[in-house]
Amino acid sequence: MSRNLFGTDGVRGKANQYPMTAEVALRLGTAVGRYFSRSVGTDHRVVIGKDTRLSGYMLENALTAGLTSAGMNVLLLGPVPTPAVGFLTRSMRADLGVMISASHNPHYDNGIKFFGPDGFKLSDIAESEIEVMLDQEMSLAAPEWIGRAKRIDDAAGRYIEYVKTTFPAGLRLDGLKVVVDCANGAAYRVAPAVLWELGADVIPVGVSPNGKNINSLVGSTYTQTAAEAVVAHGAHMGISLDGDADRLMILDENGQVADGDQIMALFAARWASEGRLKGNGLVATIMSNLGLERFLNQRGLNLLRTNVGDRYVVEAMRVGGYNLGGEQSGHIVMTDYATTGDGLIAGLQFLSEMARSGARASSLTQSFEAVPQLLQNHRYALGTDPLAEAAVQRLITQTEARLMGKGRLLIRKSGTEPVIRIMAECEDEVLLKEVVQTMISALEAQGA
Repeated sequence: MSRNLFGTDGVRGKANQYPMTAEVALRLGTAVGRYFSRSVGTDHRVVIGKDTRLSGYMLENALTAGLTSAGMNVLLLGPVPTPAVGFLTRSMRADLGVMISASHNPHYDNGIKFFGPDGFKLSDIAESEIEVMLDQEMSLAAPEWIGRAKRIDDAAGRYIEYVKTTFPAGLRLDGLKVVVDCANGAAYRVAPAVLWELGADVIPVGVSPNGKNINSLVGSTYTQTAAEAVVAHGAHMGISLDGDADRLMILDENGQVADGDQIMALFAARWASEGRLKGNGLVATIMSNLGLERFLNQRGLNLLRTNVGDRYVVEAMRVGGYNLGGEQSGHIVMTDYATTGDGLIAGLQFLSEMARSGARASSLTQSFEAVPQLLQNHRYALGTDPLAEAAVQRLITQTEARLMGKGRLLIRKSGTEPVIRIMAECEDEVLLKEVVQTMISALEAQGA
């Protein structure tokens, strides 16, 4: 089945422009409501969470209208992290979970993600079937079966209490000074609360959302602000979340950044030593550093790679029986605790290792020596296909030949925005920079 509306992480686009309009959200709510309605007259529930974007109000109301018209009872969670939606979908026995967020994107973007009753994101097949329904005439609920909507005032509190249960019993964060950057996003209340309740001395950053400042000069894609706070306050470490708090970056006491690969390496080694690493390895994407793969192989562990997208990581984990996976970008998926990436829980797992070992953050964030990588993005015009150009294809083939035995080249379109991502990995840093710049120049020459 074709998938034109859904990308790698739900539906996403610029707010108030197709497909992120109230009209599309209304119809999408109706379609997904009908898709998950099993029978007339039963209590069909859907939970809806959102981040702090201004457009979240518009999309929340439109989705609610569509879902209630299909006979679904809507439980509005307010601003909560994406993983909280996965958790509360299961906890509240809902048929469906919805998160309104564009993750790490600027405020003018937004998106809609769906979770099934098991708390996991929908499969490609399910999304394709919902797309088909959008083009069909949909039967609405009879007047007596129209759904209701109500606010769940303690949604954040429920998630806070659950997150604390993932921290090892008997450990506390007393004496640890922690910077937490919430990106002016969905975790602006819950993340500082969890850390404080576990005993940490918390320095909050990015906790004043105004609808337009989400991910602006804060968060996991702009770690400078958190790094400066760590150094200025003499903190032991920092946690930098993105707008919907499903990913993180760790900062050591010097403000140096550790990405998802280093975090996964630490967890894999620790869990393997305790006999609780399932699948004898972990799942990551094609973007993860070769250094991570070498680190795991040296310990008799394996690395299974997938396409980019935490959903594909989770699907491979479930098929292969793994309990640890993630992305270099900071999605850390631990299915013992959550159904999707959870930046706050991952941060707590890192802090538990600091508390248990007494080690500095800097000694825990450099498990392996990374092979030099360079990633650059090139934005292209909607409706064009730059990678289909013959000249670009020839250059890709030539560049791959140059890197043979020395490194690798990955070029792909983003599934969430009109961007081509060019990533090269090579021990020779001069060659590394040269091949990436050559690819960028070729795309620019095509007018892409």
